[in-house]
Order: sequence, then C-alpha cells, then structure tokens
Amino acid sequence: MRKRQQGFSFIELLLYMGLLVGFLVVLTDLFVTSLDVQIESEATSVLQEDGRYLLARLSYDLGRSSVIVQPAVLGQITPVLQLTIDGTSYTYGSSGTNLILIGPLGTQQLNSYGSTVSGFSAQRIGDSEGKPTVRILLTVTSVARRTRGPETKTFQTTLGIR
Repeated sequence: MRKRQQGFSFIELLLYMGLLVGFLVVLTDLFVTSLDVQIESEATSVLQEDGRYLLARLSYDLGRSSVIVQPAVLGQITPVLQLTIDGTSYTYGSSGTNLILIGPLGTQQLNSYGSTVSGFSAQRIGDSEGKPTVRILLTVTSVARRTRGPETKTFQTTLGIR
C-alpha cells in the first residue's frame, strides 16, 4: 500500500506566494494613499485655522484700540500695523516667515509652527463714521509637504476702530 504525502507542492507554494505579494502591494498602495490624504487634510486644516486665528486677533485688537498709529496717512500701505490700546503700543509685523506681535508681554509669534506668513500689509483706507479703518492683507502657507506643492491662501479683511 502506498502512503499519501502530506504538505504542499512547489507549484502551490508559488501560487500562495504570488497571491500574498499581490495582496501586500495592494495594501501598501492603500496605506500610502491614506498618508497622502492625511497630509493634504492637515495642510488645509492648519492653513484655515491659522488664517482665522490671525484675522480674529487683528479684529479683536483693532476693536479695542483707540488710535491707529501706523499706517498714519490715508492710502498709505505699510508692512506693520501699530495700534494704541489703553495707552500701550501694539505692533504687528513680519519677522522672517512669521507674523509677530510686539506688545506689553514682549514679542509673540502669532502663527503656528505648521504655517508661514508672508505679504503682511496694512493700508489706511479711510474713516467710517469718523473712525479710522484699515485693510489687512496677508498670505498664509502650510509647511506640510504635499505632492502638489505647499497649500497657500491669501486673507484680506477690512477692520476699523469701534
């Protein structure tokens, strides 16, 4: 009587290995794609978050201010915005790739480490109801490296003293 052999043949092993490799390639592709989507989402999120925070901070401080020191002349565009709040000077401006605030607490970086700020400018555009008004323009760029390049958005708003 002949005994039946237990185990796999060489062809069966090659077939299983081929299926395993194909399965691993598909899973790796899905993993890489999900990482790319996460990086895209993070870049967009940081950009929107920083942009909204910067505009809210500028709006809050302008609403509390009594005087817009710089830009001083109607139509003047300056790379800094200087305000007086309760007799204290607050100065917004660019320092390298960051938006900074120089005030009573010293120098503070306003944007997060996930973004850079460029093109900050303030333009005195007039007085609404006798109150000084400025137009703020700034560009926020995400630091996250994407396949299509960095995420960039320009923010512009008009604010005045209350």
